[in-house]
Amino acid sequence: MDNAIIWEWVGYLASVVVAISLMMSNIKKLRWWNLIGAALFVAYGVAIGAYPVALVNFFIVLIDTYYLVKLYREADSPAS
Repeated sequence: MDNAIIWEWVGYLASVVVAISLMMSNIKKLRWWNLIGAALFVAYGVAIGAYPVALVNFFIVLIDTYYLVKLYREADSPAS
């Protein structure tokens, strides 16, 4: 299969994963799905030379990671 076609499908997959993330009512699941979709978009953007796509999605990966760490730390901390 042609390399360009593979990356095109990665882009489609990333779009589907981000759309799925927006249907989540659980914030942890939303963040995880969104993180995966954004990471796929980073790979896609770099592969096709669309650096603005890669950059904004890398920023989204950082945001999702930050909030996931925060959510898991809050869950692990004892209730006051």
